[in-house]
Amino acid sequence: MPSVVKINVLTVPGEMREQLEKRFANRAGMVESSDGFEWFELLRPVEGTDRYLVYTRWRSEEDFQRWQQSQAFQAGHARAAAEAGAQGHGHGQAQGHGHGQGPAASGSELWSFEVVQSAAPRES
Repeated sequence: MPSVVKINVLTVPGEMREQLEKRFANRAGMVESSDGFEWFELLRPVEGTDRYLVYTRWRSEEDFQRWQQSQAFQAGHARAAAEAGAQGHGHGQAQGHGHGQGPAASGSELWSFEVVQSAAPRES
């Protein structure tokens, strides 16, 4: 059974890039212990786009679905929402006023792929 890749495409306004990266850094380690997890990368756009790519690879679609329904997934997203609220006026709410609160991304898509081929560096 081939691995599956999930790419969450996040549209992030320039002023929210640092915030998004901090939120992901604060959640480091939450996905790595999930059964079936194989790889994670947060890809920052370099030019011509405002879309970050959140790349994860999983042993199977079922493993990805289990992680999405897990307490670790829910806790990571709840923590991000709480951090967003804490940066505002002390409201403690994830919904903000557009100045440091709320989601760092203004849009999101989830792309799904099966790994057909892959390569790694050869050992010398």
